[in-house]
Amino acid sequence: MSELERFGLYFVQGLAWGSLYALIALGYTMVYGVLRLINFAHGDVLMVGAYIALFCITLWHLPLLVAIVLAVAGCALLGVLIERGAYRPLRRQPRLTMLITAIGVSLVIENLAQLFFGAAPRHFPAQIGGRLGEGLEAASHSLQQSSHILISPQQIFILITAALLFILLQLIVGRTRFGRAMRAISFDRETAALMGINTDRVISLTFALGSALAAVAGVLAVLGWPKVWPMLGFVPGIKAFIAAVVGGIGNLTGAVLGGMIMGMAEYMVAGYISSEYKDAIAFALLIIILILRPTGLTGRGMIERA
Repeated sequence: MSELERFGLYFVQGLAWGSLYALIALGYTMVYGVLRLINFAHGDVLMVGAYIALFCITLWHLPLLVAIVLAVAGCALLGVLIERGAYRPLRRQPRLTMLITAIGVSLVIENLAQLFFGAAPRHFPAQIGGRLGEGLEAASHSLQQSSHILISPQQIFILITAALLFILLQLIVGRTRFGRAMRAISFDRETAALMGINTDRVISLTFALGSALAAVAGVLAVLGWPKVWPMLGFVPGIKAFIAAVVGGIGNLTGAVLGGMIMGMAEYMVAGYISSEYKDAIAFALLIIILILRPTGLTGRGMIERA
């Protein structure tokens, strides 16, 4: 393998993994925008989505796309339940209380997953079947011939899905009534409520939307790295949070940018230096960005509201 092909391999892998970080980071940044809360249970929602898809495919023999839809629906419902049951009663409490609660919710989900599913990893079928799989196989083969870079059908599926979801999210936030309400609440929740916006409903829908993105990220993650276990979402969740901070927490474009930077940095460090430093690069990036630009790459200073 030539040096150019080697770089291309790391680039594609970093781009695919960075797309997953971006999808998870979008959930963090949306929830922070409307509630000023870091939802540390977000990574565990990803894990639940992966388990739902796993059971849909292995037990009920459903197609991949149907499994993704059911995972999205299940995690959206879980996100609403978490918001209503754990966070809504504490909105008027100090933010530290909500932060500690978020950590507690994360631990509860992880332990319940171990109780019901066991701690041992389960194998996720990595094949993408049907016409979708055939089309992606053909596209993968064509790209490999033209670029001489190894590109798997799973990586193509991850990149296309992540790009489509980001475009859809931008349309929802920028063009819909719900998106305008989200932006109004992000700017000033009390004023938005006085103007007739149902803030409780919008916040619940924001949790549902962010959880749905996490579910898709969970399924895409185990397509490329096919193992599911109760701690699946812990490390990606922490790194996606770092990606959101690096890009600028509260900014959708910043979340995507931070995710891509995180994924690319990890694979370049693992490929050219050592895989032992792959996890350390995330925290190194966080420290550097916070020192040089505390609001993140695309963030702006904001007035903190109680």
